[in-house]
Amino acid sequence: MNQEVELTLDQLFSLRLFTDQVQQMSREQAQAFLIEQYKQMLLQKTLYQELLKQEWKLGLGFASL
Repeated sequence: MNQEVELTLDQLFSLRLFTDQVQQMSREQAQAFLIEQYKQMLLQKTLYQELLKQEWKLGLGFASL
């Protein structure tokens, strides 16, 4: 797991567009946007964890197997 992960060309382009958008926002808009992005990141993490639990059948009782 020591490999460095790099963005694809498409992701770099998307990042550039995102950067341009954020730079045009007011401070208040950027703060609200950042809070929403963090919330979405937490929801995504929770979803991935739940999907992995289901896939690996973690958290299930022995009767469920």
